[in-house]
Amino acid sequence: MSITAERKKELINEFAVSNNDTGSVEVQVSVLTERIHNLTAHVKDRKKDFSSTRGLIKLVGKRRRLLNYLKDKAVDRYNSLIAKLGLKR
Repeated sequence: MSITAERKKELINEFAVSNNDTGSVEVQVSVLTERIHNLTAHVKDRKKDFSSTRGLIKLVGKRRRLLNYLKDKAVDRYNSLIAKLGLKR
């Protein structure tokens, strides 16, 4: 369900705004998106796993709040991030 350390490093390198960047909104959203994809597959297989479903809903809400923040601060960065991740907005 969780992502591996190697995959997380790949995402950080791909979406980092500057060197040693691990906390920018782009990096956080990309890591959350990867976790959401993994957890969605898990929940589809195990429909009665309500605690994982709740965790999935919390992750989606956190990603939504980060994207709304980015949309308010920098629309061009928001649009490029949505395009790179393939999200519907």
